[in-house]
Amino acid sequence: MELPPRPTLFDFHGVSMTNYFTDNWDNIQKFKARPDDILIASYPKAGNTWVSYILDLLYYSHMSPERQDSVPLYDRVPFLEIHMARFPSGVEELKKLSTFPRIIKTHLPVQFMPKSFWEEKSKIIYVARNAKDTAVSYYHFDRMNMMQPEPGDWNSFLHRFMEGKMVFGSWYEHVKAWWKEKNCNSNILYLFYEDLIQDTEGQINRLCSFLGLSATAELIKQVIEKVHFDKMKTNNMVNGSLDEYLDLNISHFMRKGKVGDWKNHFTVQQNEQFDEDYEKKFKNTDLRFKTVL
Repeated sequence: MELPPRPTLFDFHGVSMTNYFTDNWDNIQKFKARPDDILIASYPKAGNTWVSYILDLLYYSHMSPERQDSVPLYDRVPFLEIHMARFPSGVEELKKLSTFPRIIKTHLPVQFMPKSFWEEKSKIIYVARNAKDTAVSYYHFDRMNMMQPEPGDWNSFLHRFMEGKMVFGSWYEHVKAWWKEKNCNSNILYLFYEDLIQDTEGQINRLCSFLGLSATAELIKQVIEKVHFDKMKTNNMVNGSLDEYLDLNISHFMRKGKVGDWKNHFTVQQNEQFDEDYEKKFKNTDLRFKTVL
């Protein structure tokens, strides 16, 4: 199959986007959420796939094993805003979904959220990852994802990241705006990727508590085993190998899954510039990230 050319970035209501996430905008905004929907929101490359898989296992691992072995995660947890030629849109996929609750993925900034999620008081889990590791992961993702704009070299990509000229906009604005919303909305749970790495069991228990889900110790143990990074990396239902837009010969969709890999990419000068810029952008918030464990 011949792939279309890579998309170009454009300004969409003040946020950098591509047509893959804006072409279906009216239907996205009119999307009818349900009170039992669970939305997993994040900036790209922050652990959305990981949390999607954790929740899918918590709710549906008791269903037929065939489902786990034959239905890709992107079909089990549809991507709300995606719209590509020759494929059903995320909105269409969600309308067809027969599981309750529906588990839904989004990368939308908080100001772009369909109103029905707020009106129906759906549960929202926001996953955040430190800026440096996110930038590195996003860079390698853009290298291998033909649905993303051409990344250029690492140095120019990093500067673009700092300027917020990325698909779904500025990381800084994204994580801060969701944090602010979380502070006044009890239906949002804010999870940190670094905490999930450091204490997977504790964070899964937090998820269960937030969702009112009674999970046995045995189920949680099984989930922890299955969502270990090395297991997910070899699982064709979650590792991106079935997605024809991803070129795994360039980089893996699931690459390292570590905290602190940024140290292998940032030069001393890049790190100093980044830290200085970061301080300015984060001076008026109490949101804090770990960049090493």
